[in-house]
Amino acid sequence: MSKERNNLLIAASGTGGHIFPALAVSKKVEKNWNINWLGVHQRLDSGLIPRKYNLLTLKLKTPKKNIFIGFQYLTILLSTFNIIKILKEKKINLVFTTGGYISAPTIIAAKLLRIPVIIHESNLIPGTVTKYFGFLCKFVLMGFKETNSYLKHCKTIFTGTPLREQFYQTNPLPEWVPKGKGPLLIVMGGSQGANGINQILYSSLDFLIQQNFRIVHIIGQHNLGNSQNINSKNYVQKKFTNEIASLMQNCDLVISRSGAGTINELIHTGKPSILIPYPNSKNNHQEKNAMILSSIGGSILINQNKISKEFFEETLKRIFKNKLKIGKPKYDILDLMIENMKNLHSLQPTNEIKKLINYFLKEF
Repeated sequence: MSKERNNLLIAASGTGGHIFPALAVSKKVEKNWNINWLGVHQRLDSGLIPRKYNLLTLKLKTPKKNIFIGFQYLTILLSTFNIIKILKEKKINLVFTTGGYISAPTIIAAKLLRIPVIIHESNLIPGTVTKYFGFLCKFVLMGFKETNSYLKHCKTIFTGTPLREQFYQTNPLPEWVPKGKGPLLIVMGGSQGANGINQILYSSLDFLIQQNFRIVHIIGQHNLGNSQNINSKNYVQKKFTNEIASLMQNCDLVISRSGAGTINELIHTGKPSILIPYPNSKNNHQEKNAMILSSIGGSILINQNKISKEFFEETLKRIFKNKLKIGKPKYDILDLMIENMKNLHSLQPTNEIKKLINYFLKEF
């Protein structure tokens, strides 16, 4: 089958939560489709999207809550005209998007040109674009079954959320990870980092080192490090890493935000966690995501606005309370959390989404 008439536009930008699922899908369908990628100028896009996908960017700014919020949304919607031009020039006959503010004008432009759109919603509580524009899409694919109750007027299909290819492979622990027998903690805040989590970690770093924890700390691209204990052999700090799957597969506990991508990665790897939702997420969706794991006892949910150094350290002490004085350590609470994570089953979302996208292939 020739790809000449099968042109797919993927609209995904800004955060790893939007980009990584779209990348997973693109790799599955690139054999049959010419792929063009629509992103936003000066976001993560340029560093993550392969050149073969012909990245096109719009100069848009992330909407911020202030007196100009209405004007910001209007600017985004006006980009519909630029997207119409792109859809025509590239002869696009299908759009796949993963939400975020770039999705709204893309959906409108595609609808005006009668081009079908498939949108994927990773969060339990649907984002603004899915909530208000999902009914314009041919299908709304869902990361969680429960999302269906919020999308009564949409054609929904439960697929799960695609993960990066590395999560479907067995990966060894990276060489740069601290060596030793102490429990390995992975501390991260999503693709952009999280200053709130960083500060919690820094305040308890002395305690963690003294307790013989090994720590890999992903601080985010735009966050500055803290020099305290930076030379400890049990502590490694990185701004970003492409080896998240390897780290999560081999660690003892993950401390993180609770974006939809992270939740699905934890489910797939079966790892217990401490989740600290971003307090300003829209519709409080990160807390709702975290409750998926905390409700079955696979995670401990901590409110960032209520956390303290003492509470954080006491939580870790309880999780890693050692029952054996001699031999391999036995951590009852950690083991129970691991067992509880087995109650959640990981899917193979990319195969299902591939079938739906290839349904629109033009054969000739």
